[in-house]
Amino acid sequence: MNDFFIKFINKLSSFENTYIFVFSIIPYAIFLYYLYKIKELNKTVKIGFSLTVLFVAITIIFSISSEIIYGRSLVEVDLFHGLAESFLTLSDFVILLGFISILKTLEVKNS
Repeated sequence: MNDFFIKFINKLSSFENTYIFVFSIIPYAIFLYYLYKIKELNKTVKIGFSLTVLFVAITIIFSISSEIIYGRSLVEVDLFHGLAESFLTLSDFVILLGFISILKTLEVKNS
């Protein structure tokens, strides 16, 4: 069993993950499409989830920049990696603010 697991992990590690990263935008775009159709969600939540696409774009830009400038991957250049991850933090914060405002309106309606 352990030998099978190690072979499985080694096989997974040999795949080029760039293509998975590129094609992952398709299900996320479908998610955003249906998210914007939900009337109960406020615009803040929708904008927060949309900002995740900006995070992906910024990550790609910083990844290319780190390869060109330093000849290293993004995870090896702390400044670029931190800046890219800050956009994910920003989108998560906007999503949180949106859900907090939804909870506040629910509390007002219930009282």
